[in-house]
Amino acid sequence: MSQRRTGRKQEKKKIKMESLVFDYPKYLQTFELLLENSAEHQCMTDFIHTKLSGILASIGKGEPTLNVMGVGSGSGEIDLEILKVLHEKHPGAKVENEVVEPSNDMLNKYKTLISKTPGLDYATFSWNKMTATEFENEWKKRTSEKKMHFINLIQMLYYVEDPEATVCFYRSLLHKDGKVLVILVAGESAWAKLLKVYGHQLCKDGINQNISTKEVKQFLESKKISYQNYKFQSLLDITECFIPGDKKGEKLLDLLTEVIDFSKTAPPELKNGVLEFLKHPDNSKEVDGRILFDCSTEALLIDA
Repeated sequence: MSQRRTGRKQEKKKIKMESLVFDYPKYLQTFELLLENSAEHQCMTDFIHTKLSGILASIGKGEPTLNVMGVGSGSGEIDLEILKVLHEKHPGAKVENEVVEPSNDMLNKYKTLISKTPGLDYATFSWNKMTATEFENEWKKRTSEKKMHFINLIQMLYYVEDPEATVCFYRSLLHKDGKVLVILVAGESAWAKLLKVYGHQLCKDGINQNISTKEVKQFLESKKISYQNYKFQSLLDITECFIPGDKKGEKLLDLLTEVIDFSKTAPPELKNGVLEFLKHPDNSKEVDGRILFDCSTEALLIDA
C-alpha cells in the first residue's frame, strides 16, 4: 500500500510543472545563461547605437527635459545604453527616468551600476519596485499628466496577463512624437515555434509564454497603429541540453520552456518531443560540434 502511494506521489511530481517566472532567482540564473551563450545582449547594444540612435535623435527636439521609462529594466545595462545615446543626441537636455522593476535584487544591481558609471549627472532616476501591471494602477492613481518621450518594454510582455492592454496603456503615456520600444522573441524564430507547438502542454499560470512579435504586430495592424520593426539574428548554444544530467543543459531547458526543473517534471513524451524539436535541422545548426538554436528576437518601435 505504501509503495503504491509513493508511486502515485512520484507520478504526480513528474507531471507537476511550475512556471519559471515565479521563482525569480532561478529565472535570473537561466536568463544569465541566455546572455552568456548567445549574442542577444550584443545584438541589442548594436541596435541601440545604430538604428535606434537616429530615432532617439528625432524625439523631444528642443525640449529641456526628456521623460523616459524602462519597464522590467532588470539590472539596468540596456537602460543605461539607451540613456547614453539619448544624451549624445540631446546634450543640453535633462533626462528623467522612471524605472519599473519588481525585483529588489535587480534594482540594487541597477543602482550599483549607476554608481560605477561616470557622466550621468544629466539623469535622475525614480524607482518603482513593482510589476508593469502594478505600476499601471499606481500611475492612474497619480492622475499625472506627464508624457513620456521614450518607453522600453524589453523581453517583458511574456509576463503580463494582457500584452495588448499593456502596450496600449504605455503607448497612451507617450508625448506626441514619443516611441515605445518592444523587444520579444521573433515570430519566425525557432524559439517562438517551440512555444507554439508545445505551449499548451507547458504550464502557463496566467502568463503569455508563447507570445512573440508576430502577435504584437497583428494587434498593432488591426488597430492601424504604425510601427517599425528590426530583426536581430541570434543563436543560443544548447549543446549541453542533450547531455543527460548536465546542470547547465537542464537550466537551458528551463529557460527555453519557461518551466522549473523541466527535465525532472515534464512527462517523458513531452521532454523527448522538445529535445527532438530543438535538434531538428529546421531549428538548429551544428557548428564545430556545437548545437546552435535559433532564438532570434525582433524590435518593434511603436509610434504615439
